[in-house]
Amino acid sequence: MSKRDVVRIVVVAASVVLAVVGSAIGSGAFGGTPIQDAADGALAADATLLAPGTGAFQIWGAVYLGLIAYAAYQAVPSQRTRARHRRIGGLAAASMLLNAAWILSIQFGLLVLSVPIIAALLAVLAALVLRLGPPASWVDRLLGDGVFGLYLGWVTIATVADVTTVLQQAGFTGLGMPDVLWAVVLLAVAAALGVGLALRTGGRFAAALSLSWGLVWIAIARSIGAPQSSTVSIAAAVAAVVVLLAPVVIRVRARADDVPGHLA
Repeated sequence: MSKRDVVRIVVVAASVVLAVVGSAIGSGAFGGTPIQDAADGALAADATLLAPGTGAFQIWGAVYLGLIAYAAYQAVPSQRTRARHRRIGGLAAASMLLNAAWILSIQFGLLVLSVPIIAALLAVLAALVLRLGPPASWVDRLLGDGVFGLYLGWVTIATVADVTTVLQQAGFTGLGMPDVLWAVVLLAVAAALGVGLALRTGGRFAAALSLSWGLVWIAIARSIGAPQSSTVSIAAAVAAVVVLLAPVVIRVRARADDVPGHLA
């Protein structure tokens, strides 16, 4: 095992500790303010048309547990020198540090700064997932494809919500377009990102699951809470279905193409 491997393993482990501490602060522990209450409630479930319902954030628990498990997995003797971990180790650490930085930016009310941070986090996670390559075992599939796929899908919808919040806080008037129309456009963008990711990854499901989870919670929030909008609620539900169906269709087509004599 090389010194670079040792450094990577330690940095990933340290980064997940910082991410978990940041999460605890963001939940209100250690004197922090819960994310939904920080920045004068700018990210609360009723702050914008694209704010997910409060229940959506429960997915963070699964993501953080997965990150902890991955940090432990890449440190076991049989995994320390694997090419897969070498390819994604730096990106995994960067994603956790950016995650903690995003939480701190919200805690300090720096909403404008939160946008480039979460955009960088989204880019890092997309690059990471695309670098994973085929899993060699079910553990690889769970702790690599599964964990970072869930992470990426959720950060995608979180980015949309964060950008919407900052634009609203900045007084953006939509260039004459109604707020509802802007919300529908951004939901279409989120759905397009989900479909594009499914295409690039050969129909992997994890990102689609967490992205659709966030979209469903937007649909719920807009149907039962303020600000209510049946149009946005329906658009979010449709986007969730599209995102979920994309990997299914891709896998079905791939299997059909593998059948001898199949006509495309």
